[in-house]
Parts: sequence; structure tokens; C-alpha cells
Amino acid sequence: MDGTLVGIVAFAAVLGFLAIRVPIAFALAAVATVGTFVLFAFRTGSFTPDRAIRPTSSLVFSNSFDLIHSYDLSMIPLFVALGHIAYRAEITTAIYHAARVWLAKIPGGVAMASVVGCGGFSAISGSSIACASTMGRICSPEMLSMGYDKRLATASVAAGGTLGSLIPPSVLFIIYGIFTETSISALFLAGVLPGILSLAGFLLVIWLWVRQRPQDAPRYEGTITGAERWQAAVKAWPAAALFVVIVGGIYGGIFTATEAAAISVALVTLTGFLQRKLTLAGLWAALRETAIQTTSIFLIAAAAKIFVAFIALTRVAPEIVGAVTSAEPNVAVLMIVIALIYLALGMFLDPIGIMVLTLPLMVPLIENYGLDLIWFGVVVVKLLEIGLITPPVGLNVFVISSVVGKEVPIDRIFSGLVRFLSIDIIVLGIIMAVPALSLLIPATMQ
Repeated sequence: MDGTLVGIVAFAAVLGFLAIRVPIAFALAAVATVGTFVLFAFRTGSFTPDRAIRPTSSLVFSNSFDLIHSYDLSMIPLFVALGHIAYRAEITTAIYHAARVWLAKIPGGVAMASVVGCGGFSAISGSSIACASTMGRICSPEMLSMGYDKRLATASVAAGGTLGSLIPPSVLFIIYGIFTETSISALFLAGVLPGILSLAGFLLVIWLWVRQRPQDAPRYEGTITGAERWQAAVKAWPAAALFVVIVGGIYGGIFTATEAAAISVALVTLTGFLQRKLTLAGLWAALRETAIQTTSIFLIAAAAKIFVAFIALTRVAPEIVGAVTSAEPNVAVLMIVIALIYLALGMFLDPIGIMVLTLPLMVPLIENYGLDLIWFGVVVVKLLEIGLITPPVGLNVFVISSVVGKEVPIDRIFSGLVRFLSIDIIVLGIIMAVPALSLLIPATMQ
């Protein structure tokens, strides 16, 4: 049986399952298992199912076993726990309050503080959904109570929440690194400058918005002293310390990304107890939430590993690489087509699902063109970040909607995100056109 045909049918089947809301892990595992069985059963030309059982079982169980026992994968529960414990210890809240105090007098300052708070939370959590959920509960209700425009009050947090994908540590970078066998530490460092650029772009959007429509962001009428500003900044020191430990430690070669995760979890837990902000009940709740979230990610990752092994058997990736190479598109055209594919998928699928579904095809193509996989990882994560706020299935939008309830309809949130999506496209273009922006810091690693 033609392996390429089986591979194409498999991709179509996965998309079909996802369209009817079958969980991505089950869709990938089921299609890969059946597809592998079919390939082995027809290996001799005729259908011999008894010869397919053992090799199919071996492929399924060995690939999932190897992935779950991967050392790098241990980063995911550690960084997820870091975000949940930091929230319970009120460290993430302190980031927002510090930004809130320092930016209060600037027009649109509270909306800007929400974006800065999201950036700070992203430097601890690594999850865009967690960032949007946490900061949404803190920021959006406050802005609405102050009389902020409903679109600005919700869209700024939804957009800011996407920074969790790009600013290290990032769960998406970890998964990308595992499946492409690239350095996760290098990927973390590669996301720093693009992440800062994205954050600056969101602040620019808010500044221009409020300048054009000052009535959308009432000015803060209270008084804030210099002492209050410095006090708020001091209270946010644990978050800054954690960022230095993660990024500074990795950059300086002091420890690996996994070691940075473990040390950070220990530090945030100790800090929370010493400041009497974290209780045993809070720690238990954080660990329970971590277990639930990690299990979901691990199931998807294990299913994706099986699917990748199956795609390798079909040899559909070399066929696509050959077809694209024969068409001789230049790098610019290739990247534009790839971007359009990711943006289209981002309208309907979750980021992890998109990544594990496309990487088996995209990575060989990128390698064939001699492009850097670290840079491509930043491009992919930025595209997935954009997908979090694009209709009709912008996950961050639905997270914010669940926070504010019926007070702000979903279509209003999406309409407010148009400005932020515009700056996202510009930033994406810069990242794609200037690879040095992503590769500058990793190139100087010790």
C-alpha cells in the first residue's frame, strides 16, 4: 500500500476528528495506531493482520514510553507548578500591582499595567492560558469598575496573556525542543527579545488607542507618592529574582533549563512560606492543578510522538519536501505560505495540537532549506501566539469571557483585539525578516 496516500488520509482523518471535537490526544493516537497497523498489515502486498500486531504495538508503546521518561519533559510539570505556586503566593499579583502604581498616571496606565503584569507572569508561568486566566481575574474587573471601555479592558488582557507563549519559560518551546531535538535552553533565550518586542508593541497599541479615544480610559485621580512606588516595586522582587534565576542562570551556563525549573519551584515555595502568603492548603491546591494540567499535556505529547513515528513510516514528509523543492519557491514565499497555514489552523485548533500536527512536515522542509530551527521555533510560537486571539476559537478570548461573564460579549472582545492583531502581524514580519533578533542572545551563550 502506498505510504504517502496513507499519510495524507491520516492527516485528513485527524483534522476531521478535531472538527467534531475529539480531544487531540485521542485523535492523534487513534489515527496513528490504525495507520501503522494498516501499513504493516499490507507490507507484503496482501492483507496479513497477524503480522501487524507486534510491530504496531512496539511502535506505539516504545515511543510513548520513551517520551514520558524523557528528562527534558520533566520541565513541564516544574514550570506549570511554578506558575500555580507563584499565584497562590501572590507573587504574580505583586507584579501587576507594581506596574499599576508606576503607570497609574499615564493615560491608559491600568491597561498598560495589565500587559506588563502578563509579561511578568509569563516569565514565571510559561502558559498563555494560565496567564490570561490569572491576570484576567485581577485586571479586567478593575478596569471595568473604573469606567474603561469594555473592549480595551478585555482585549488588553487577552492579548497580554499570549506573551506566555514567547517569553521564557514557555511550555510550547519545551514541546518544540523535544520534538525537533533542539536546545530548549537556546529556545528560551531566543524568545526573550521577540517577547519584549511583542510586549512593547501591545503598549504602543494601548497608547495610540487612548490618544485617539481618551474617553475609553479614564484618568486616575488619586495621589501616588514616590514612597508608594518604591514600596510596590520592592514587593515585586520575588518575580524579578525568578526571572534572573531562569534566564540569567541558563544564559550564564550555571544550570540547564530543567535545573532552573527545579530551583525556581523551590525558591518560590520557600519565599511564599517565609512571606506568609502561601499556606499548605494553597500549596496542595497548586500541586493538584499542576497534576491536572500536566496530565493533559503529557497525553497530547505521547500521542504526538506516536503520530510522528507513524508519519516517518509513511515517508509523506520527504514527498512533500521533494514537491516543494521542485517548485523552487524562494525562502520568503515559503515562509509566507507556512505562516498562512499556521494562522488558518490557529483559528480552529489549540496551540499544542497545531504544533504536534505540523512539525513532522515542517521541520524536514525547513532543514532542507538550511534554515535555523531555533529561529523557526520562535516564528512558530509567535504564530501560535497569534492564534490564541483570532476568531472563532481564540482560547484567550474565551478565558477572559469566562472571567467577565455577560458584561462583555465575546464579539466585543474580538473587535477590541483587531488593533493588537495588527501589531502582532508587524512583529511577526520583523521576526521572520530579521533572524538575528531571535538568535542574538543564544549565540552568546556560554
